Amino acid sequence: YGDLLQKMLYKNRPYEMKKGETQKLFNTWMERCKKLVSASNKEFSKSIYQIVDEFEKIQWKKNCERPKVGIVGEILIKYHPFGNNDVANLLEKEGAEVVLPDFLGFIKFIASNKVITNQMMKNDNKKAMLFKAAIKLIEIFEKDTRKALAKSKKGYLPTCDIWHLADNVKSVLSTGNQTGEGWFLTAEMLEYIEEGIPNIVCVQPFACLPNHVVGKGVIKTIRDMYPDANIVHVDYDTGASEANQTNRIKLLMTVAKDNLKMKQKERRTAEKENEKTVITKKDKINK
Repeated sequence: YGDLLQKMLYKNRPYEMKKGETQKLFNTWMERCKKLVSASNKEFSKSIYQIVDEFEKIQWKKNCERPKVGIVGEILIKYHPFGNNDVANLLEKEGAEVVLPDFLGFIKFIASNKVITNQMMKNDNKKAMLFKAAIKLIEIFEKDTRKALAKSKKGYLPTCDIWHLADNVKSVLSTGNQTGEGWFLTAEMLEYIEEGIPNIVCVQPFACLPNHVVGKGVIKTIRDMYPDANIVHVDYDTGASEANQTNRIKLLMTVAKDNLKMKQKERRTAEKENEKTVITKKDKINK
C-alpha cells in the first residue's frame, strides 16, 4: 500500500501546480490505510482505485518534462517506503523525475524462492504458512494496482514485472548470487533500462561494497552490456561525506539532463519531418 502511495507521491510532486497538494493527499491516505488494513479485501482493493483517481485530479504544469531517474538499493528494502527520501528529495531538487522500485516484488521473490521456503519449512512451519498467505495477498492486490495504474492518464510506471528478465540477470550475476536481494536488485536495474530509464542511482551499501552480492563489478557488467546506462552509486550511510553524495548525484543529473535534451531534439526533428511529409502529400493531392 505504501509502495503505491510512494509512486503517486514522487510522480506528482515535481509537476503539481500548487506545492503541497500531493504531500497532503499522501498523508491523508496513509492515515486511511491504518483503518483499511483491518477492512475486507474488497474494500481494500476498491481503495487502490480511489487512490489513483484522487491523485489524478491534482493539476500538473503543462510542458514540464524531467529526466527519469530510477532508484535501487538495500536501504530501500530495509526502510521502505521512507528510507529513500533523502536521495529522492535531492534528485528532485536537481530536476529529476524519481522512479521507485517495487517493494512488493522483492517480498514476493523472497517468499516464492524455494531455498528460503524449504528452509522455513524445516525450522518454522507457521512462518512458512504465513509467507505463502502473504504471496496470495500480494498477487491479489498487485492485479488491482496494475489495473488502476493502467487507467492513469499521467503515465505512471507500473509496478515492476521483472520475472521475464531471469536470463538477463543470470548473464550479469555469478551462480552463487542469483537468489534473494542480489537477484532482485540486478533485475530492477535491468528493467529500468528496458523501460527507457538508463539513469539509475544505486544507494549504499549494496552498490558500494566490492564484496557485496551486487557490488561495483555488477554495475560495470551492466554498463558494458548497455553503454547508454548512466549508473551512479551513492554511499548514503551516516558516516559518508554529504558533499561526496551530493556531487555524485549532480554528476548523474548532468548526464541525465543532456540525454533528455538530446531526446527532445530528436523528437522535434522527427515531428518536423512528419509535418513536411504531410504537406508534400497535400500538395500532390491538390495538384
